[in-house]
Amino acid sequence: MNSNWKTFLLNQQTLPNDENRVAFADTANISENSIYPLTHLAVLSVTGKDAAKLLQGQITCNVNDISEAKSSLAAMCNPKGRAIATFLLVKKSDEFLLILPVELLETVKKRLQMYVLRSDAKITDSSDEFCLLGLCEPEHAAQTFSTLIQKGIISISFPGLTSRKLLVTNVDSATRIWTEQVDSKGFRTGSSNEWLYLDIISGIPWVTTATSEEFVPQMLNLDKLGGISFNKGCYTGQEIVARTHYLGKSKREMFLAECQTLTRPESNSSIINKDSAEQEVVGKVLLAQLGEKSYKMLIVLQTTDSDYNNLGLQDDMQAQIKLLPFNV
Repeated sequence: MNSNWKTFLLNQQTLPNDENRVAFADTANISENSIYPLTHLAVLSVTGKDAAKLLQGQITCNVNDISEAKSSLAAMCNPKGRAIATFLLVKKSDEFLLILPVELLETVKKRLQMYVLRSDAKITDSSDEFCLLGLCEPEHAAQTFSTLIQKGIISISFPGLTSRKLLVTNVDSATRIWTEQVDSKGFRTGSSNEWLYLDIISGIPWVTTATSEEFVPQMLNLDKLGGISFNKGCYTGQEIVARTHYLGKSKREMFLAECQTLTRPESNSSIINKDSAEQEVVGKVLLAQLGEKSYKMLIVLQTTDSDYNNLGLQDDMQAQIKLLPFNV
């Protein structure tokens, strides 16, 4: 994170809860106009005349479809087709930006670097150059990851019933935008955890260190979110991803759920079917974040012809899990 940006946020009476996240005291509900410091996310840039070719051979979306007006979710997979990371791919002029969780930035950077060889491509941690902001304006909903670039500020609209924009800009513009939205327009300040909560109820499948290389992209609903191209050609893991697609429905799928428990369910925690004789493991937790009264979770479950009516956490036998419709 840019040091000047971090200092600015700390001066806004933030409550730092770890190295990469800056939390504000909750003051209102998420239906209000709100602004968020997205310090849990980082930016990896790929530049050079071979940047598009490099990415095309390593990620699930079609890089040729990405423009300054259109961004996309995508995944980078290992040879077994398991998602190492998921990210938002953005284009600015001839530069590609991968917006992804801070904890996986070095992993993705090193993985891409393996395939550069003699290509004219440079991979850079640009987290010090760019600041990430989130805006929530409930009255303006979007349907796709549409992008607008004005005066050096990249604005990516997130699909969903809750209208949100992710802004990518330099520290001077970030501090100006923050001040304008809070002081002049009355936006409330939210936390990066609250933004993650909105990602969860909207079905945005962020992979973390705990879940890296656990799931084929279809298990994360990336195909439904437009993050997989099945006609772009070869990329690492493509054979497995394509086979899953052409042989029929994936045996596992991502769902939104809520859980009544006192502690946050950890990513990659096991989910059991309490109605089965041996209380078998039927899924895993991808992400969880506390909402108003319960934890909202993205979970990956085995698909079945019958409904799951009694799900729980293997490590917390008192916890009850209920499936919910996505906020889209």
